[in-house]
Amino acid sequence: MKKAYFHWELPQEPPLFDDLFNQNLIKEVHPEDWVNPIPAKCYNLVIIGGGTAGLVAAAEAARFGAKVALIERSFLGGNCLNVACIPSKTLARAGRVCSDIRYAASYGVQGNLPLENFEVDFPKVMERIRKIRARIGRHDSAERFRDLGVDVFFGEATFKDEKTIKVNHLILRFKKALVATGSRPATPNIPGLAESGYITNETVFNLNELPKRLMVIGGGPLGCEFAQAFQRLGAKVIVVQNKTLFLPNEERDAAQLLSDSFAKDGMQLRLNTTVSKISLHGKEKLVELSNQNNTEVVAVDEILTGVGRTRNVEGLGLENANIHFNLKNGIMVNDFLQTTNPRVFAAGDVCSDFMYTHAASAAARIVIQNALFRKHKRISKLVIPWCTYTDPEVAHVGVYVRDARAKDLPIKSYTILMHQIDRSIIDGEETGFVKVHVREGTDQILGATIVARHAGEMINEVSLAMVMGLGLADLEKVIHSYPTQAEAIPKAGDAYVKTKLSPRFENAARLWFKLIR
Repeated sequence: MKKAYFHWELPQEPPLFDDLFNQNLIKEVHPEDWVNPIPAKCYNLVIIGGGTAGLVAAAEAARFGAKVALIERSFLGGNCLNVACIPSKTLARAGRVCSDIRYAASYGVQGNLPLENFEVDFPKVMERIRKIRARIGRHDSAERFRDLGVDVFFGEATFKDEKTIKVNHLILRFKKALVATGSRPATPNIPGLAESGYITNETVFNLNELPKRLMVIGGGPLGCEFAQAFQRLGAKVIVVQNKTLFLPNEERDAAQLLSDSFAKDGMQLRLNTTVSKISLHGKEKLVELSNQNNTEVVAVDEILTGVGRTRNVEGLGLENANIHFNLKNGIMVNDFLQTTNPRVFAAGDVCSDFMYTHAASAAARIVIQNALFRKHKRISKLVIPWCTYTDPEVAHVGVYVRDARAKDLPIKSYTILMHQIDRSIIDGEETGFVKVHVREGTDQILGATIVARHAGEMINEVSLAMVMGLGLADLEKVIHSYPTQAEAIPKAGDAYVKTKLSPRFENAARLWFKLIR
């Protein structure tokens, strides 16, 4: 594999493995012998960025017969395929297997040796990630999109003016354009970090040896997922979070359950703590931690940062196309995803606070409707769920209680604890809850938080109800197969329905049954 194809430039990036799976990935998403096509006279749509938003938009536009050009400077598939969703969830799955083995005795499963002494073949774990990434990468291949009728260009794209884009030495003229260049890891400003070396989600999958001692800086979704996975695979993980709990944007009881789960896994937790400086001592990284007036120096073998994202807006020549942007918020768009240049739209991480693959996909479809068919679909009308894939998972959709209170929106919550659900008891997965928020006095669903092992699957039922305008009482009517953990959702509906039974009705019912005895 030729390292030149990777444009994620960090000084400590380890060499990439020249194995069959990465070779196959390259063949699909950036073939070494690819020859850029001769540009058409004018394109209905030129897309910059071959991540989720760009690929979805290209496929949709081509399906309707539009003349489409797609430009990618690195790998098709973007973050999701190469360095985010696909590899990170594959890593988490391996960690979950390890956790299940460690607690197998509680299910009556015994082995010849103490199960806690099993070995993790970390190179095999990483090989499986590369294998899965290569397999899924076929769907994002350059050849597939060429067969769909899309002109695929590899190279650096730059706006020359309001209706032309230069890629390498070629000029592409467009009627409409889409910027979908995504985001990259933000680098925390910590003295000594760059000199000591660190990894991010873009370089962690190049590892072929498990770090014995790993520090994860950041307690957001990304940091939490990696921290738990590496701890379960056998690393001694320290998580440093500058707030009092993990997942600071989630509801407090959800974050507390995750914190408890981390402690159960054996992680060292440094909450309300900041990293003051880092120095290199031989192969060790010495990290100075500050908590109020106390300081502590911790030695680790590797540091993983997960403290946010930076939008990819530099070097695109956006100024030449009259497209307003800034480094913090990315490209400025209206509710129709249109930039300050009415010919140009943006979608995905480069302009959205919803930095999720499914949100980018939905936004791309809105762009196709608005840009090519002159519709007026609004991004604000979408119901977008999200999930942090820890164990338990933490999923959410709609408003939080704090948001409702800030808007003086009357809200009432109905909560079902997972230890009340038979399937959760059977599975030994009793940690968590289903909490549904409704407008007070009605059953209109405003939002929900689910903490459970399969919360990411369960939240979709609530999302569907919100999209279709179904109330919490309607969910109570849905018959679920038994036993399933998703039964917690209609039970929340049942809790609401019971509040609608007036004391007068209950008293009348009791009197009636006395009379007919």
